[in-house]
Amino acid sequence: MLTRLLTGTAALALTAGSAAADYSLTILHTNDFHARFEPISKYDSGCSAEDNDAGECFGGSARLVTAIEEARARSDNSILVDGGDQFQGTLFYTYYKGKLAAEMMNRMGYDAMTVGNHEFDDGPEVLRGFMDAVEFPVLMSNADVSGEALLADVLMKSTVIEQGGERIGLIGLTPQDTPELASPGPNIVFTDPSEAVQGEVDKLTGDGVNKIIVLSHSGYNVDKQVAENTTGVDVIVGGHSNTLLGDMDGAEGAYPTMIGDTAIVQAYAYGKFLGELNVTFDDAGKVTEASGAPIIMDAAVTENEEVKARIGEAAAPLDEIRNRVVAETSEAIEGNRDVCRAQECSMGNLVADAMLDRVADQGVQIAIANSGGLRASIDAGEVTMGEVLTVLPFQNTLSTFEASGATIVEALENGVSQIEDGAGRFPQVAGLKFTFDASAEPGSRVSDVMVKEGEEFVPIDPEKTYLAVTNNYVRNGGDGYSMFRDAENAYDFGPDLADVTAEYLAEQGPYAPYTDGRITQK
Repeated sequence: MLTRLLTGTAALALTAGSAAADYSLTILHTNDFHARFEPISKYDSGCSAEDNDAGECFGGSARLVTAIEEARARSDNSILVDGGDQFQGTLFYTYYKGKLAAEMMNRMGYDAMTVGNHEFDDGPEVLRGFMDAVEFPVLMSNADVSGEALLADVLMKSTVIEQGGERIGLIGLTPQDTPELASPGPNIVFTDPSEAVQGEVDKLTGDGVNKIIVLSHSGYNVDKQVAENTTGVDVIVGGHSNTLLGDMDGAEGAYPTMIGDTAIVQAYAYGKFLGELNVTFDDAGKVTEASGAPIIMDAAVTENEEVKARIGEAAAPLDEIRNRVVAETSEAIEGNRDVCRAQECSMGNLVADAMLDRVADQGVQIAIANSGGLRASIDAGEVTMGEVLTVLPFQNTLSTFEASGATIVEALENGVSQIEDGAGRFPQVAGLKFTFDASAEPGSRVSDVMVKEGEEFVPIDPEKTYLAVTNNYVRNGGDGYSMFRDAENAYDFGPDLADVTAEYLAEQGPYAPYTDGRITQK
């Protein structure tokens, strides 16, 4: 509530201090929503109705609707925009693709969004269907789509909207490496972000537009580079890196981050925050003031009952997916916490193997899964998606990154450091073998770490850089894995771990659970 009060005060101050020719605008923004229509926990995963009623959940479309209405009431001149990646992340996307996202975004009254890489997860066709359903422009400047018939005449690089008597230019930006992250198909050519943005800025300014906002799904660092390498950009509303900006714990920089005269903002992800930036432009279109904060969507934000009911209605058919048979197992797959948090277990091997199999073609050698993410066993016989989701309920995504051999060993030490407490950090692995001694002091329990090279296991090299995969919770420091938080070339937004595991199970035919001695104890 304090954040909301301060933000409103800042908005009033901007208005009071403005000259007659100045133009004040509130930019409300979201990014990386990833189909989180229902409330989420503090770990960005599913949150039960009981926990939500107890005030322990965040976000969800019903809260976001209320927060947007309240923010609009604080400002007499506002727009609502999105930094991309509405798609992918929960069963809502699996079932509805972009349809529910389009419905909710229309309900909230968005003015524009940029294309995120996950908008291409199911190819141009699903993106086109979403674009046909929404009542606002979807933008992407740094790509040539002329060869893709589904998008060629629909997906614009930039647009101009009128708001409060002024013309505002909006430019879209998407990761240049989208072909490596998603499935845009062979007909789209992605280009350099700075050059693309400058080209659209020049067109807009040539048309007399002097207030320009870039909607960028390219990450905080790229946004700063774009701000440095271009002229004429007033505001960059970011996404892709799930960056929290502001004065709160965990923030990576100031809100806004100023690079020259350009204000950069981003509002984390998953609908946990609504960004609220108050900007004042002078008569020449230059930003003279910019202030605000991301507003947290906690229990202090009342859920809109109509939207809550609609999301509940949309959730009902998901039970069909939960009951769908996806695979078969010849024996029960052991996922009991008392086993998996103390030793190698067959569920841990399944999940780690599935993770590594999914990204092995990228050169990834090592998989580490936290046993706390394994919540159940699976009985012998048919395996339903509901059973997989019971094992892996947290909507975690695959995260790939680079780490030294020394860092991998440090991670394994963390994993076995609280084994006597049954802690969920115990590591299940693939592509690795190691031994641990639970009687030794924490931090010195791990030995004989071996990495698979081809068909052989060789001693890990502390100085060598390895490609590894885990889930986004662990990669971002969950369960004590802080050594991964600053990993090089990290990408946290891969497919859902439950989907990866279900698909791997299906590919095996009748699955035979096993352990093979990859983790041994002295």
